[in-house]
Amino acid sequence: MSGTARDIVFERRLAALLNGGRSDLLRGGRRGVEKESLRVTPDGRLAQTPHPAALGSALTSENITTDYSEALIELVTPTFTTTWELLQYLLDMHQFVYRHLGDELLWATSMPCRIERDEEIPIARYGKSHVGRMKSVYREGLGVRYGRMMQAISGVHFNYSFPTSFWPAYAEVLGTSDHGHEFVSARYFDLLRNYRRHGWLVLYLFGVSPVVCKSFLRGRPHNLPDLTAHTAYEPFATSLRMSDIGYRNRNQADLTVSVNSLAEYVRDLSRAISTPHAPYAALGVRAGADYRQLNANILQIENEYYSFIRPKRVARSGERPTQALQRAGVEYIEVRALDVSPFDPVGVNQNKLRFLEAFLALCLLKDSPPIADSEQHSVDHNHLTVARRGREPELTLWRDGREVPMRAWAHELLEDMRGLCDILDRGDAARPYSQALAVQSAKLDEIARTPSARLLVELANTGESFAELALRMSRQHKAYFLDMYPPNEERLAEFAAEARTSLKRQRAIEAADRGTFEEYLAQYFAA
Repeated sequence: MSGTARDIVFERRLAALLNGGRSDLLRGGRRGVEKESLRVTPDGRLAQTPHPAALGSALTSENITTDYSEALIELVTPTFTTTWELLQYLLDMHQFVYRHLGDELLWATSMPCRIERDEEIPIARYGKSHVGRMKSVYREGLGVRYGRMMQAISGVHFNYSFPTSFWPAYAEVLGTSDHGHEFVSARYFDLLRNYRRHGWLVLYLFGVSPVVCKSFLRGRPHNLPDLTAHTAYEPFATSLRMSDIGYRNRNQADLTVSVNSLAEYVRDLSRAISTPHAPYAALGVRAGADYRQLNANILQIENEYYSFIRPKRVARSGERPTQALQRAGVEYIEVRALDVSPFDPVGVNQNKLRFLEAFLALCLLKDSPPIADSEQHSVDHNHLTVARRGREPELTLWRDGREVPMRAWAHELLEDMRGLCDILDRGDAARPYSQALAVQSAKLDEIARTPSARLLVELANTGESFAELALRMSRQHKAYFLDMYPPNEERLAEFAAEARTSLKRQRAIEAADRGTFEEYLAQYFAA
């Protein structure tokens, strides 16, 4: 089906929702954020200290954990029905963390810096329980397979679910009375396919990693020119983090996971975590009593598969992600393509999150036929092209088997979003969603407004290296949070109480362990 025909389908669906007399159908979706940041020393070196005990247990804390590295803090918000509440909670979390970092800083950008060797990146530790040890061994495996440097990249993940009340109305629009979890899952997979088709737009609008520290590239082949003596860049890049320089690593280049249906998605991931891979077997699973990786399969576990967007459901204890999806279907969507913005102290802002909410609605409502292998090739090409060359004048992308101007296509998508933003703005005189859309539209008309262009201009104006700029902004952010007055003492006390409780939960898990670690792994993978 051509792009024009798909637009007609979208317009009919949007009109049906508008004519149904429900102006609040899309309002009240639940949104949350996971924000990663490297802890660094005052001079910008990666912190070698343990995860601060005052922040709680990285294994069991509901709010503050670690990702790959002991130095890579991850802040996880609950879900909220308004964006301002979400951002306020994230701000309070930063205040709490900074009260317990001493002289350390949270690195203000996605791309790491001033790391000379992989060995300087400490792998996250989660205690002596079987589940804690499994999490650390998994990270050991990531380091062995892809190198620790790639795992030191940080990002912002946006989690979103549509309002429960939306699904019966949307089922009616599609001519069915069934709006159970199978229907909801199928519609979320519609969204996933269209995000694959159009997600390059997110990289153009929000990518803010056009430069990297040369230390990040040490020992790796690349063709990036020098910006300064210690900084390399791609002149028209938007997000090197989301390019083959960053997460799009060659090791997973041949791994294809379908989003044509939940069944195909689970099938492909299950196959990957159960199929031996000779190059990983050659690395060895164990070295004496020490594990180098969980196994020698294509993926150790499902989470190893990197994608721009994931279908998610909160898993029960001991349940794998694919098992959770099979049990009760898709609960929410996790958008993983956002760079940490150095221009926002918490790494993200309300305009960005409101735009993403409307963009996800667009991806849901647009017609979404299955993605064939030939189209997947174009999808991959478009994402990589925009990540590496998104601000290039006259850039073209592949659409329906032909090349089209990227900005013309982007304008079409943003124009389609106007009606959705009108729905989301109903009852709010400030029209925040339409305002967020206008901010993004301006970036298409003036490339200099994109955050990737702003970062390069900042570097040119100051003469700083990337490391110097990131360190300066990290210091500014720390001062911002510590000087903020009045602090939300009630919420800060809640964070402190949760930290203490999480340490008790970890000790309880460790005390309840039975059997050997090998038996625990066997049971986990046999389930």
